[in-house]
Amino acid sequence: MVEFALPQNSKIEEGKIFKKKNSKNLKLIEIYRWERDSGRKPRIDKFYIELDKVGPMLLDALMYIKNELDPSLTFRRSCREGICGSCSMNIDGTNSLACLKPLEKNQKKLKIYPLPHMKVIKDLVPDLSEFFEQYKSIKPWLRPKSKPKNTEILQSPEERKKLDGLYECVLCACCSTSCPSYWWNGDKFLGPAILLQAYRFIVDSRDKDTEKRIQMLNDAFKLYRCHTIMNCTKTCPKGLNPAKAIASIKKLQISS
Repeated sequence: MVEFALPQNSKIEEGKIFKKKNSKNLKLIEIYRWERDSGRKPRIDKFYIELDKVGPMLLDALMYIKNELDPSLTFRRSCREGICGSCSMNIDGTNSLACLKPLEKNQKKLKIYPLPHMKVIKDLVPDLSEFFEQYKSIKPWLRPKSKPKNTEILQSPEERKKLDGLYECVLCACCSTSCPSYWWNGDKFLGPAILLQAYRFIVDSRDKDTEKRIQMLNDAFKLYRCHTIMNCTKTCPKGLNPAKAIASIKKLQISS
């Protein structure tokens, strides 16, 4: 469970109730609503969805709400397969991807908020500008010392295996926004997602800039604000282990 942070000096108000007439087998979903430039306070709208008319995932429920109840509801989505990382949000206190979160076909109420401790643009859409600037700062591309003679750089099966558990990250920001250290120092601490990506390039045998990458992370805030709270590993919707990647970077710095 993670604490959700509201926009500064704001309080949630009771919002509207959306329900189709003569509908049956209903499930209540409460959704955070707010628009940055509206001048209005955040509110919680209540939506009653018909379980017989939605697909198996939470994203299906959100699409039902947008198509059938309130077209103004705003959220990100794209692949529907847990590949793009667009539909990350806080679902019943846990950060997850809506397309990978099964929708329980029962009467239990659901609460949905945007990712915690991020600036909100509108409804369930957080501002990820700073997050992707941090990603850019680690230079997330292969940096060989010279242009390869062939069109590809070969790896052995053993070298390739080192990338397992790293390359699958879809940069959904679920792990970073569940990390208290990132909440407190998000402008300086790179956070679990970016550090996992940094380690992915550090251990890639095709990259020849390992030393500089490790040196760049040798900083009191960029790396060492991690206090091994482990929220990142618990919440990752892809089952990855950012905490282990961070610990591995620290070990490399000691040995280098």
